Amino acid sequence: MSIVVPTISTTLFEQLTHDLAEIYDSHHVCMVAAQTLARTTHHTAIVVLRSPYKEPYDLWCAEPDGTMEQLIWQDDSEVLAGPLAGNEIVRLDSADLSSSPIPKTAASVTLAPFNKTRYGSTPAGAVGLIDQRATVPLTAIAHFLTIYLERAVLRYRSTQQEIVFDVVNEITLSLTSSLSLEEIFDEVSNPVRQILNVESVSIGLYDDTQNELVFIKDLMESFFQDYPAVRLKAGQGIAGWVLANKEPLMINDVYADKRFFSDIDAASGFVTHSILAVPLLVEGEVIGVVEAINKQVGRFDNSDLDLMRAISSPLAIALENAGLHSEVLAEKRRIETIFDNMSEGLLTTDALGCITTINDSMSALLQKERAALIGQPLQKILQARRVDIAVFIERVLTTVGETDGLACDVYTDYPSDAVPVLISAANIKDASGRISEAIFVFSDLREIREVERMRDDFFHNIVHELRTPLATILLYARLLRKGVKDPSKAERFFDTIVDESDRLQAMVRQMLSLAKMEANETQRSTNRMETEPLFKEIIAPLQDAATIKGLNFVTQIATPLPDVFGDRDMLYSIFKNLIDNAIKFTPSGTVRVAAMRDDNMLHIEVQDEGIGISADGQKNLFRRFYRTKTAVEHGIAGTGLGLYMVKEGVEKHQGTLTVTSELNKGTLFTVRLPIVDG
Repeated sequence: MSIVVPTISTTLFEQLTHDLAEIYDSHHVCMVAAQTLARTTHHTAIVVLRSPYKEPYDLWCAEPDGTMEQLIWQDDSEVLAGPLAGNEIVRLDSADLSSSPIPKTAASVTLAPFNKTRYGSTPAGAVGLIDQRATVPLTAIAHFLTIYLERAVLRYRSTQQEIVFDVVNEITLSLTSSLSLEEIFDEVSNPVRQILNVESVSIGLYDDTQNELVFIKDLMESFFQDYPAVRLKAGQGIAGWVLANKEPLMINDVYADKRFFSDIDAASGFVTHSILAVPLLVEGEVIGVVEAINKQVGRFDNSDLDLMRAISSPLAIALENAGLHSEVLAEKRRIETIFDNMSEGLLTTDALGCITTINDSMSALLQKERAALIGQPLQKILQARRVDIAVFIERVLTTVGETDGLACDVYTDYPSDAVPVLISAANIKDASGRISEAIFVFSDLREIREVERMRDDFFHNIVHELRTPLATILLYARLLRKGVKDPSKAERFFDTIVDESDRLQAMVRQMLSLAKMEANETQRSTNRMETEPLFKEIIAPLQDAATIKGLNFVTQIATPLPDVFGDRDMLYSIFKNLIDNAIKFTPSGTVRVAAMRDDNMLHIEVQDEGIGISADGQKNLFRRFYRTKTAVEHGIAGTGLGLYMVKEGVEKHQGTLTVTSELNKGTLFTVRLPIVDG
């Protein structure tokens, strides 16, 4: 290599000034400069400019006749790297040019590197002539072209900054109007992918309960739709490092970085080359990481990092708002579900007492549609017997602090429709401490009142049932004490005392069985039990009782009957109760008892032609202390516990009990119990 000392040509600079005056693109500057230099010097001229991504060199080669070629100089042997790093003119001979795209006929190339300015924005490059024969001021030309290249680069950066500003502004505006994670991701990923020219964009959100970064499928590209959610511990992988350190990270060769977590690539089939990851911060706390993956052309640089930083702040706020919105919606749905499915009647009012929300239970309690109640003043539509309920409502809406409950009978239109309720209420204050709304809870007391009534009836009945045999026992005991001369009469007295004692003992046993059942002390036995002998034992005495009453007693026992797992005493009580009731409630006609195997179940039917049960009676038939109106009207004694205990016993044996009945036509009880296999 040898150095050439140039001289200055005024004509050449005037021509370059004229030709480059309106050009602001660096590539266009290089092309026009090569053409002007070739035309003016009558030599083949070249301009070399290194790509900003430091990959190959762009080469413009112009002939004096105006022909032009744009070539790529890979420079694998780095022939240009050293000379272009300096400020002096250099000459490359044919050996240096062997790997270049310059025509092989060229013996040498003289190159003058572009200036290194204080802004440091001009890419490495040079202007030169092939086989130079005339004296041309290449160094001065290189310095001259540096000004235009610097101008072009600055214009490009200014344009890029405007684009980035517009993109960031547009993204920021769009993010403020969205509360959906998927929409936020779409608003960010598409512009970032286009501006940075990357293959993929992903967002990971921080799970503070697990101290993990979770990349949700909806916040990743389609490559990962069939891949489980990616979870990285703080510090794990590049994104995990960014999460732990709250600093951005730009890696242009991830497999050369020890922090890279390659398991995701191996599992998904996606190949990662480069990553630009930026933390998402809200008030100094990291809520996630946004990643741009695989720069398609060149390498990530500081301008890419600036863009990601500019986007990360509004993105973080949008994600935080979306998360809060999602939590609020979830809580709202939870409260609405609880509100709508409560058995108690619930309603809320505004500060003026107008109804704002009401649940189904309250609508049913008041026997009014929701639409007819919403917006109505509660004080006007709700009335109570013997109580001024408007005073209570006003107290709730005006009193600061707790409000006592109110028990009353409420109605909306007719006093006859009044429902007994217990009203609990509380007011809710806004941020300034003023009462903004109130909530009222109406507990329906009808069932409690009914239970109380049935309990009173039960005690009345049980007292009556106990008093009669006790009075009989006492009477005959006194007669025997006085002495009875007739032995047959004395024996009859003794028999009566024994029968009435047995009756008392049966009632006591029933009460004890009820107490055990209520305490869950009676459980299904795991012992195998033969059912055929059980039915023979039950049916024989009851058949005699039916015959004495003048009833037709029919049995249909399909032997052999299958065995069941169960408690013998409980099953004895179940079937005896059903058959005994059939006889008791049948003044005349037939009582039928059937038992058979039906697939894997023991099927039992007890049918009578007695007084029957009304539709309303069937709804409450198995409740404690309940006695049907027809039974009371016919003067048939009972405690109201038998069928309750039958149903409880059947269910403890994992069976089913059903009833079909019609007034004055009879009743059919059907019991199905699982049998022992094998």
